[in-house]
Amino acid sequence: MLRDHRDRPVDGGDWFLHHGTDVETRWDEDVPHLTPNDRFFVRNHTRPPVVDVETWRLLVTGDGVSGEATYSLAELQAFTSTTVERALECTGNGRKLFADQQGAARPGTQWGLGAIGVARWTGVPLRTGLRHAGLRDDAVQVMPVGLDDPFVEDGVDHGRVRRPLPMAKALDDALIAWEMNGEPLPADHGFPARLIVPGWVGIASIKWLGELRVTTSVVDSPWNTTWYRMHGEGWSGDDAVLDVMPPKSILDVTGRLEAGRMSVLRGRAWSGEATVSVVELSTDGGATWQETTLTGPNEPSSWVEWEHAWTPSQAGPHELVTRATDSRGRRQPVQAPLNDDGYLFWAAIRHPVTVAESSLVSSRAGTPGRPPPVD
Repeated sequence: MLRDHRDRPVDGGDWFLHHGTDVETRWDEDVPHLTPNDRFFVRNHTRPPVVDVETWRLLVTGDGVSGEATYSLAELQAFTSTTVERALECTGNGRKLFADQQGAARPGTQWGLGAIGVARWTGVPLRTGLRHAGLRDDAVQVMPVGLDDPFVEDGVDHGRVRRPLPMAKALDDALIAWEMNGEPLPADHGFPARLIVPGWVGIASIKWLGELRVTTSVVDSPWNTTWYRMHGEGWSGDDAVLDVMPPKSILDVTGRLEAGRMSVLRGRAWSGEATVSVVELSTDGGATWQETTLTGPNEPSSWVEWEHAWTPSQAGPHELVTRATDSRGRRQPVQAPLNDDGYLFWAAIRHPVTVAESSLVSSRAGTPGRPPPVD
């Protein structure tokens, strides 16, 4: 079902939390392993451009290539394509939790944890296009530039969205993608072609790709200096650079929880440039932990599902906590490091739940003023 993300689906309900023109996928809906295109979160800095695919060209420029090159969509599709299942996650995903869990509200879009989605992306490796254009040995970075309107803030025109990508990552697993889950990219997700930079902050995956500026020197943009960089006390130099995303985990909808009755809790976990090694669950607010069972695919820069059987011993409020450890040995901390912009919230997530009284006890309680029946 194709629809504008600002409208409700024609069959009723609303799959999104709305943040102005940006939208966040709800976790209180049934989120499948692959996020459908029309349920994928949207984060745009300006309006999506209207692009004529017949006249669209990807321009490759800069002193890092032997000469300027242009590619139509058909020419890109003539290269050997590849399909990967990878997550895209907004750098500010979880920003709301700085206030909710750590009492330290941060400005900006108050994302919960729904500014992430996993899709199958089809395209050509970025390295293929760069090398075909005559990539020089001394090239150090590529600056992907989008075709959306220039971003203007407080009267200052910052130009089109762009962010430098080090050559090592560009030649590794970055992808020029034209399909999302087997369909042409939707307008909100970069039609006709976008960059996918697996495992990195979402801003690196430039949408509506129009130009690749390849240079032999480091060139910055506002999207890696003014924004999408750690600011605040203790952040400077390389420590402030935002690139690889940390591990995260979440508990999906639990359904009815009842004292004395076993329930199978389910959720998912993910990590940038890594697979998930283990997901642990605490049913007592983090005092003790149990290892869960991972199920299904567990690919790097994607997510893996987990499950765990739990029989609550008593009714009332409980606090479930999840934490993931990835194949790089990174484990979710108790608290996420503070920064001025509320980026990279990756603390272990606390999930308050209410366990109902046992239905067996209720059914055996008898009528008021009389003892319960005896077997």
